[in-house]
Amino acid sequence: MRLQTKRSEKLQKLILAKMIYERIAENRKKSFLLVAFFVLFLLVIVFILTKVFNLGYFSMAVLSIFVILQSFYNYYHGDKIVLKLSRAVPADRNKFMVLYDVTEALSIGYGLKTPKIYILPDQSINAFSTGRDPEHASIAVTLGAVKKLSRAELEGVIGHELSHIKNYDIRLMTVVSVFVGIIFMLASIFRNSFWSFNSDNNDDSISIIFMILGVLLIVLSPLIARIIQSAISRHREFLADADSALLTHNPKGLIGALKKIKNENAISKVANAGNAHMFFANPLAGSKRFHLFDTHPPIDERIKALEDM
Repeated sequence: MRLQTKRSEKLQKLILAKMIYERIAENRKKSFLLVAFFVLFLLVIVFILTKVFNLGYFSMAVLSIFVILQSFYNYYHGDKIVLKLSRAVPADRNKFMVLYDVTEALSIGYGLKTPKIYILPDQSINAFSTGRDPEHASIAVTLGAVKKLSRAELEGVIGHELSHIKNYDIRLMTVVSVFVGIIFMLASIFRNSFWSFNSDNNDDSISIIFMILGVLLIVLSPLIARIIQSAISRHREFLADADSALLTHNPKGLIGALKKIKNENAISKVANAGNAHMFFANPLAGSKRFHLFDTHPPIDERIKALEDM
């Protein structure tokens, strides 16, 4: 019986390893395609804005160059932007010794460089990882998670986030988070500027067409951004859960953390619609407004999948 259990566990690890390698290759490809798509989408927005407001070709060129340069900056420094917007602060080793011990031990188990560790000033139970690759990764954990989770439960959560780092999910999630923010910003600028639009210089049919496109931009850009954000496969959460359970040899720890999050049902104060997909559990789960665009599987489904392992 013991031999069968060991064989079953070994088979699970082999299947999971194959899925992980496939996921790494897929995430690298998706990251490149998403960056290309977002740059193109932003350039279309710039084109419409310059046409609606008669800004001219020089302004269009300047804005286009800005978008391209901003896109490269976001790719290499998106993690710092996300951490700053989330109000994350570096974790004090003396104050958060258990968090450091758990993260360093599990990083060794994954064969990873220990990521930078941050604390989120929030009493909900949650965490997220960010960075462009395992060599430039960070983990941010809420104060609530550190205070309310047992060591085994904390190991489950950190193992999950380290799996995202190992599988290059972090690159994909960081790119999406920053670009979604830019799209929301451009749509907001257009919306606020629209009423100052000078119709006297835009009475021809072409200008009217661009005006209509501008209105559609105001309405649809945030929606498109949310759809893209939600399209990031929920499957990666199940994969990271399974990977964490096998690494820690204790699925009950992760199950316990998920149950505490479910019972707490708290909305995070450091999360928003732009970065919600990055968190361990949906930080906006307590808000009925966001269910249509949930980027996480229901907690009950995640618990059941772990219990079936």
